[in-house]
Amino acid sequence: MIVKMKFLSITGPQADIDRVVNQYLSKYEIHLENALSELKTVEQLTPFMEINPYREWLTKANEFAESVADPSFSSEKEMSLDKSIDLIRGLDEKIRDIRTKRNIYEEKREALRSSYKTIEPFLEFDYSIHAVLEFRFIKYRFGKISHEYYDKLAKYVYDDLDTVFYRCHSDENYVWGIYFVPASQANKIDAVYSSMHFERIYIPDDYTGTPHQAAAELQKDIDKYTNLIHECQKTIDSTLVSHKEEIITARKKLASLSTNFDVRRLAACTRAKNDHQVFYILCGWMTENDAIAFEKDVANDTNLYCILEDDNNNVVHQPPTKLKNPRLFKPFEMFVRMYGLPAYNEIDPTVFVGITYAFIFGAMFGDAGQGLCLLIGGYLLYHFKKLDLAAIVSCAGFFSTIFGLLFGSFFGFEDLIPALWLRPVDSMTTVPFIGKLNTVFIIAIGFGMLLILVTMVFHIINGMKAHDPENTWFDTNGLAGLVFYGAIVLILVLFMTGHTLPAGIVIALMFVIPLVLIALKEPLSKLVQKRADFMPKEKGMFIVQTVFEMFEVLLSYFSNTLSFVRIGAFAVSHAAMMEVVLMLAGAEAGTPNWIVIVLGNIFVCGMEGLIVGIQVLRLEYYEMFSRFYKGTGREFKPFAQIKHNK
Repeated sequence: MIVKMKFLSITGPQADIDRVVNQYLSKYEIHLENALSELKTVEQLTPFMEINPYREWLTKANEFAESVADPSFSSEKEMSLDKSIDLIRGLDEKIRDIRTKRNIYEEKREALRSSYKTIEPFLEFDYSIHAVLEFRFIKYRFGKISHEYYDKLAKYVYDDLDTVFYRCHSDENYVWGIYFVPASQANKIDAVYSSMHFERIYIPDDYTGTPHQAAAELQKDIDKYTNLIHECQKTIDSTLVSHKEEIITARKKLASLSTNFDVRRLAACTRAKNDHQVFYILCGWMTENDAIAFEKDVANDTNLYCILEDDNNNVVHQPPTKLKNPRLFKPFEMFVRMYGLPAYNEIDPTVFVGITYAFIFGAMFGDAGQGLCLLIGGYLLYHFKKLDLAAIVSCAGFFSTIFGLLFGSFFGFEDLIPALWLRPVDSMTTVPFIGKLNTVFIIAIGFGMLLILVTMVFHIINGMKAHDPENTWFDTNGLAGLVFYGAIVLILVLFMTGHTLPAGIVIALMFVIPLVLIALKEPLSKLVQKRADFMPKEKGMFIVQTVFEMFEVLLSYFSNTLSFVRIGAFAVSHAAMMEVVLMLAGAEAGTPNWIVIVLGNIFVCGMEGLIVGIQVLRLEYYEMFSRFYKGTGREFKPFAQIKHNK
């Protein structure tokens, strides 16, 4: 169900806003709205223009708390604001010099790593780099060239040039190396190498020894600075850990004050005409019970004025949605939220989803043994991990067990327990004009018709709550659609059971009148609303459009009804798949392979359970929700909850 909401406005002296937030609002669940956009009729409203003084300290406190993070640790102690700020400031000053030193070490290490990366491809060059850098008559070029152009260089150009290319290293893309040229021909040969897309790498002159020796020295220095960085970090961590409880307590205090201060972003200011005193204005939504309790709580506070809005229709935005359902159905709110929360004036479909989803799943997955596994496994997972999906699986497993007993199926064995109702594969029923048809198919279609009628009733209720005559009376899912589809169901039931059908004229009226109302829903709804423009402007286009729409309506009734055949189809396919498993295990010969039976049950339970779960959700969304539910609501997000989360 959807909890009833009350809109309230709170005002008082601007300087008193922190007291009100800490003393009152932090105790109640209130969904705050932006006062500037909500109270458009109030003159001279201005936003709060104050910078949060706690944000800087809270950022540092969060940084310190992450360094001493321990999910199992919590502190119930309290700390004043001054002590909290003094603690964070003191710790920040204490570790500032260490951090500065660590940052210097990190910069030096990065420079060394860059140098190492530069020299690394040339480790196979066994000659002193410093000596090469001092060559006078021979020029050298360190660099890399792609394999494609290296092959071309070697094949077409290399033998005709006065150059030596020393290959050092290669990967899948490049060949690294050094080429040497006479100083007198350097420009000419450099141009040739450039045409081969040779990319030069400039080696600094601070290397000593061979590239291998230089790399070893660089790695030694890198390791030295890495150890120094670790020592600095170790000192910082030990300093923070020694004050872990105080940091957590200070952060809690600063987070509370920062969140309370941020209420100003949603507040507005206005100035009194007489004494020019500035007042704040806060507005938002509370549950009806909380609003009444809040009004009583602030009744004797002379610096606070609270106004409750009796009619929510006078408010700019629609009320937020807060769901409140029995504990058994609460996990099914997950499916409702996936589709979209109900608007405030909509029906909450959670209980309906809970009942129909678990029931249909059980019918499509009817096996007492596998159902018990889902029931127990889902319950244990929900109990220890608090997963909503696990609770849904457990409920579905309960109905799977019930239908397994009704179908006489236990881990695929059809002869261990008697069927309390029927066996899906074998049970057949004679249908007039069709012949023999599987009984579960007929029952599935009948059950689907019942659900469609129920969702139409929900649609009518939603239309009445929204004061929408078109959706209430003339829509395909409104009263006209209900009468038309109900007439079809009634005729089919009477015909299938051999009862006398109503007179032809009665049947015609039951079908024709609702269809006419559906076809003329737009002009009729405007007429009910007493609008002068109820007649369509382009009558020819209206007629053509109506004809196609009516064809689509009839087709949708037919296709939606047939969609429920999948309930019976999966009930039959589950039994058939388990027959295949038992056949592969050799159960018919009397000496079954139990490993095959166990693995087959696990496979069928996992694969078909997943498929059935998706198919049932599809029925919920496309065949039921689409008839009555929009899901355009917005979530109720209380200020106290936001404060707690932070």
